[in-house]
Amino acid sequence: MDHMSEATHAPKNVVVGVAGGIAAYKACHLVRNFKERGDDVRVIPTESALRFVGAATFEALSGNPVDTGVFSRVDEVQHVRLGQEADLIVVAPATADLLARVAVGRADDLLAATILVATCPVVLAPAMHTEMWLNSATQHNVDVLRSRGVTVLEPAHGRLTGKDTGPGRLPEPGAIAELARTVLATGPIEQSLIGKRVLISAGGTQENIDPVRYIGNRSSGKQGFALGDIAAQRGAEVTIVAGATAELDGPSGAEVVRVGSTREMEQAMQERAADADVIVMAAAVADFRPQSEATSKLKKGQSDDALSTIRLTENPDILRGLVDKRDAGETDAVIIGFAAETDNELENGRAKLKRKGADMLMLNSVEGGGVFGQARNRGWLLSADGGEVEIPDGTKHEVAVRIWDAVEALSD
Repeated sequence: MDHMSEATHAPKNVVVGVAGGIAAYKACHLVRNFKERGDDVRVIPTESALRFVGAATFEALSGNPVDTGVFSRVDEVQHVRLGQEADLIVVAPATADLLARVAVGRADDLLAATILVATCPVVLAPAMHTEMWLNSATQHNVDVLRSRGVTVLEPAHGRLTGKDTGPGRLPEPGAIAELARTVLATGPIEQSLIGKRVLISAGGTQENIDPVRYIGNRSSGKQGFALGDIAAQRGAEVTIVAGATAELDGPSGAEVVRVGSTREMEQAMQERAADADVIVMAAAVADFRPQSEATSKLKKGQSDDALSTIRLTENPDILRGLVDKRDAGETDAVIIGFAAETDNELENGRAKLKRKGADMLMLNSVEGGGVFGQARNRGWLLSADGGEVEIPDGTKHEVAVRIWDAVEALSD
């Protein structure tokens, strides 16, 4: 199997907890996500959750019985056994009431008791009105839970019930599942980037030939978005300047600025660089663009076939320009570059790092088209002081964790 293929997944015992909020219906998609990966899923709703989604739905999706009380299946000591046997517990939505009960160690229903027993990773995905989320009582409970090694995800910003909009929306089920699996693989997500402003470029850029055609680089933007997701969950203020990534949703809490061409991306990055503490140039930009862009579609097969010869001109070097901006005292950000090489990877990567003047360089081997558009990644993280860290094969979120760990160590 190619290292970029989906790695063999060892099935896990996953408990999906569901508290009583309007977002309870999204737990159905979360259950399906884990089931499709081959995991054994046990859904534990609260009594309130069953007022939003019936037990029969969760039983049909999980293939397991659904109980809510500590007196269910007493002969199996279920209120203890489920937590003991779980490899991962994910609660979505986690309401303000659920967070409060878990924070003080209540065991008054099956879900709270299961969490209290568990020694496996626990991931709570809050969902509530903005005022509830920002209330000092809720924030205190979140701090307590995080201090105990529980991962409490940052909620998304968006439309809530009624006309309200703000932080408190449940992240999408796919995003919750990906973050939960990342926690299982790499450990709890800590708030290690609070107060930091992170600027990330992601995806490819496109240079128009005419209104229909363009040239560009292969890049899905998945690694850049994963870097933004992990940074936001670690408490950073994140801005992503995104090229051709229209199919990707922005990470919860991150601002996404959409651009098309390399020059547009350069302008967006330059405008925001002065406020950044860390800049990650993860985008795969087009190095060249047509000298001129046709205003109407070019026709092939004509005597003056302009498509047969397209004259190119070099695009600005965004990474080098950001380093120059720092050298001029216009930003003091730590700057991380990316490089994709097909041969002599380490030699070429070290040369690029020296030429660009960045602090670190994430080097990928893309021989045969690896990395681009794939779910997994691997490579080497090179530092300006000559350091070299091999980044093992993992999901792009797992790779993002390794990169941020190295960046934070560099900044200490």
